[in-house]
Amino acid sequence: MTTSPFIPNALTIAGSDPSGGAGIQADLKTFSALGVYGTSVITALTAQNTRGVAGVHALPTDFIAAQLDTLLDDVAIEAVKIGMVASEEVAIVIRDALARRRPRWIVLDPVMVAKSGDVLVDNAGICAVREILVPLADLITPNLPEAAVLLDYKAAQNLADMEALASRLETLGTSNVLLKGGHLRGERCPDLLISNNETQWLDAPRVDTDNLHGTGCTLSSAIAAYLAQGHELFEAVGQAKAWLSQALSASKRLQVGKGRGPVHHFHAWW
Repeated sequence: MTTSPFIPNALTIAGSDPSGGAGIQADLKTFSALGVYGTSVITALTAQNTRGVAGVHALPTDFIAAQLDTLLDDVAIEAVKIGMVASEEVAIVIRDALARRRPRWIVLDPVMVAKSGDVLVDNAGICAVREILVPLADLITPNLPEAAVLLDYKAAQNLADMEALASRLETLGTSNVLLKGGHLRGERCPDLLISNNETQWLDAPRVDTDNLHGTGCTLSSAIAAYLAQGHELFEAVGQAKAWLSQALSASKRLQVGKGRGPVHHFHAWW
């Protein structure tokens, strides 16, 4: 881990969640909780709560480009987390902006399906994520349904299936893959990290809670935060997973909505 006298800056490029549990709001909370200065570029507005998504309004592409260019012209970004991207045009804008001012780390959380089961992007958006953003990313963090969508393949049902899926994901052009196994049945949550042909299983007990809204957003932004601070990839992923487990365990202290509530991002603070 490298150290700096300054607090590092991280960027989230994602959609907005009015309930505060996912998307931009979850990412900024995570950055702040982990000691990183958070910046944001909004790709879409959603009408959603803990029970589901009622609507998605994609922002004009030229305005997303303006957000990116204005921010990156001024602020040095150490790590970027990319979340919800609804169209090919937006994916191209993000790729071009980050190619011009390449940060050290780009983490892609391919958000396509909400925890409620609501589909957030169409087929063109899925293709854009697969063909434009996955090759751009240093790390992708799909869960099992998202991996199946990206590969147009059946979802994993066991650990052997996960290993096969992770290897397939590598062929899409990314350097590193974190395949999240939380959708498997059982008392454990196994995640599989593949980096430079090295494989590592990260296992944790399943937390008995319904407060799972935004867990994917939160984990990917936590990884980006630790990477921005100078941690190596394996260490960043391990620390982010441990921190998320604590946030899930502490989520019972929150009472937000009548559906799947959020994790407690500030469990270590209040």
